[in-house]
Amino acid sequence: MRAVLVDEPGDETHLRVGEAPAPELGPGDLRIRVAATAVNRADLLQRQGLYPPPPGASELLGLECAGEVAEVGSAVSGWLPGDRVMALLAGGGYAEEAVVDAGSCLPVPERLSLEEAAAVPEVFLTVFLNVFQLAAFPEGGALLVHGGGSGVGTAAIQLVKAAGGRVVTTAGSDAKCRRCLELGADAAVNYREGDFAKEARDATGGEGVDVVLDHIGASYLESNLRALRTGGRLVLIGLMGGAKAEINLGVLLARRLSVIGSTLRTRSAAEKAAIVAGFRERFGAALASGAIAPVVDSILPLEQVADAHRRVKASEHFGKVVLRIAGG
Repeated sequence: MRAVLVDEPGDETHLRVGEAPAPELGPGDLRIRVAATAVNRADLLQRQGLYPPPPGASELLGLECAGEVAEVGSAVSGWLPGDRVMALLAGGGYAEEAVVDAGSCLPVPERLSLEEAAAVPEVFLTVFLNVFQLAAFPEGGALLVHGGGSGVGTAAIQLVKAAGGRVVTTAGSDAKCRRCLELGADAAVNYREGDFAKEARDATGGEGVDVVLDHIGASYLESNLRALRTGGRLVLIGLMGGAKAEINLGVLLARRLSVIGSTLRTRSAAEKAAIVAGFRERFGAALASGAIAPVVDSILPLEQVADAHRRVKASEHFGKVVLRIAGG
C-alpha cells in the first residue's frame, strides 16, 4: 500500500510517499480504506524522532483517519464493509489502509465529507477527555484554552460552548483572535501582546476560569495558575514551551488547585473505547446536527505532506490541515 515514509528523523525533506506492508487485522479490529487523514503536531515530533509510537503501534505517521470499512474482524459487531468510519489511531493514518480497534472508531455523520471527518477524532476526543472527563468541566463553567486557532483550540471552543460554558482563548495574531470570536469564544487575547491571565480573570468577573487546557508547559505555568479560580484545574497536554519549571506549592495548597498531566495516544484500547463512547453519548447528536463541526484549514494531496507539515510548523493554519489519500 502507498504510505508516507520517514527515511530518517529530521525535517520535512525526510518525508516521502512509498510502499509499506498492509497492516494485519486482529479479531477486534476494523480495516479502513483511508480517504483522508489530518496533520497533528505529534506527527511533527515523531518525524523528528522525538515522539515514538507506543509499543505495538504502527511506525507510520498519522493519529486519525476517515474512510470506509474494508474488512471487519471476527469478534466485531455493529460494523459492515462499506460503512463510513472515522478513527482515533496510535499511528498509521498516513497510508491507504489502517487497522484499528473497533472501539476507537466512530460513524461519520451524513453531513460530513470523509475529508472533514478526518479532522474530527484526535482533537475532539482530546478535548472531551481532558476538559470534560479528567477536569470535570462544571455546568456553566469557564475554560482557558491556548492556541485557539489550532485543531484542539477550535474543537475546545465549540464543545465548551455546546455545553453551555464560557471560553477564553489565546492566539498568535489579531486575525486569529477575531476568528476565534467568530467561532464562539467569549474572549480572545493575542499572546504576543496581552496578559492572558488577566484577560481570563477579567472575563470571569475577577474569579478566574475553572479549567486551563495547555499544550505549552513550563513557560506558561505561573500565568496559567494565576488564570485559575480557587479549586481550578490545569490540564497539561504538551510541552512546546519547555518541560521544567518551578512551582510554588503554597499556591496550590492555598487555592486548592490541581495540575493534571495527560496523553491520549498511549492509552489502552479499552480506555480509548470508553472515551469514544462517552463522547458519542454527550456530543454525538451535536456532531450529527452540525452544532459542532471540524474546522478545516486546507486539504492537500498526500504527495504534498511536506508542505502540510511546514504549514502546521509555522502555525499558518486555522483549524486542521487535512491530507487527501489518492483514490480515497
